[in-house]
Parts: sequence; C-alpha cells; structure tokens
Amino acid sequence: MGDLLLWVMLFVLAFAGMEFMAWFTHRYIMHGFLWCWHRSHHSERHGLFELNDLFAVFFAIPSVVLIYRGLNGHPLELAVGLGIAAYGLVYFMFHDGLVHRRFPVPFNRQQRFWKKRIQAHRMHHAVETKEGAVSFGFLVTRPINRLKRDLAERRRS
Repeated sequence: MGDLLLWVMLFVLAFAGMEFMAWFTHRYIMHGFLWCWHRSHHSERHGLFELNDLFAVFFAIPSVVLIYRGLNGHPLELAVGLGIAAYGLVYFMFHDGLVHRRFPVPFNRQQRFWKKRIQAHRMHHAVETKEGAVSFGFLVTRPINRLKRDLAERRRS
C-alpha cells in the first residue's frame, strides 16, 4: 500500500510541477532565446502545424525516457513520466483544442474555470513580440484584472 501511495504522490507532484515548468520555459525559453520558434505561435498560422509545435516534441522526451525506464524496472520513474505525460495531454487538449480551436474538444468554453484561462491566454497573445507579454502559465492564472493592469502598464512603458 505504501508503494502505491508513493507512486500516486509522485504522479501528482510531477503533474503539478509541470505547471511551473511550463511557466518557466514559456517565460524564459520561448520568450527568450527560442523566440525564433515560438514567434510562429504569436502569428497567424498557415497550415496544420507551426514551428512552435516542435516544443511539444522536445518536452515529451523526458516523459518518454522516464516511462521507458519505468516499464523496465524503475516503477517510480514510471509515475513521474506518466505525470509529465498527463500534464502534456491536458495542456494539448485545452491549449490547442479549447483555447486556439485547432481541433474540437468536448469541453464547455463558457465554464468559469476555462473561461478565465482562455481570457488570460488571449491577453498573453495581445502582444505579438518577444517582450511585454503577460500570463505565461496555463492552469494557474493570476486574476484577470491584474493581468489587464499589467498589460496596460507594459504598453505605456
């Protein structure tokens, strides 16, 4: 029973920790030295894919490695790998499906929880440059009125 509890805790911690990783990589890598890839996400998309989609491939590598190792004798690594993969799936479904409507999803965009995240992400996309954006996370967002104030202050300066 203790092993199962530890496994579940690692899964949940990995899932939750990915929100911080998503925020950090979005803020400092995507809007940093790899803006050359991420710029495509702040521009009109032509075709099914955009250069920004390469991030999903690179972000999946640690999960794949951990799942592989977990299935080959390291069950705690499986928990972490699956937690990372679960976050990636949620991010993909809601970011690409619900927010950007790249494919249909069976979720109600009008639910308060998702509406707030969609609005926060739209505020992020109000800036089409490397600097000046707000709201780099996805599942955890700051209050919308604070994001509006921050965006207005950044536009003034």
